[in-house]
Amino acid sequence: MDRTFTNQARRAQIVQAAIGAIAELGYPGASFAQITKRAGLRSPRMISYHFADKDDLIRQVAIEVFTAGAKYIHEHTSAADTDLGRLQAHLDANLRFLRDHPQEVAALTEIGRHLRTVTDERFTSTSAQEISVQSLEGLLAQGQASGEFREFDVRAVAIMIRSAVDAAGQRLVEEPEFDFESYTRELIAVFTRVVREN
Repeated sequence: MDRTFTNQARRAQIVQAAIGAIAELGYPGASFAQITKRAGLRSPRMISYHFADKDDLIRQVAIEVFTAGAKYIHEHTSAADTDLGRLQAHLDANLRFLRDHPQEVAALTEIGRHLRTVTDERFTSTSAQEISVQSLEGLLAQGQASGEFREFDVRAVAIMIRSAVDAAGQRLVEEPEFDFESYTRELIAVFTRVVREN
């Protein structure tokens, strides 16, 4: 399909409507009819023109949210001038992206178990985390190479960090009284101690 500006804008409009519908109504309730209504479209056929089926649409939802998060985190991380500063900025930016995008987090949480690859394989939480884990491995390995971080298993620590961030996302969705600021402060303090020499 030709990705003209109009087509790209319409796809983005549909994706945003799908995020809102899934966050509010859950995956089963987010029908093409509901998404059509939220997007201000005339017919569900307009969704079918841009997306093969619901699986195709929710894959695009996941891609859009992960891409926006990665861009936000990169912008904040690259501004730091030390490896520890980059790690701390990564943690802070990742958590703040989750806090500032509650609909997106709720939608991802809801669609996680329904998400499938283009070859119809089920996504797992492990496979969904992998790109982020690999990025963290690179950040941690750089800190070790520069001598700023102590020696440790970078993959193990990357997985721990990713799991701790994901736990905050879950709490933000399910626990209205969750103390986000305290969690962010303590998480950064914990992993600062983990990576530095005693």
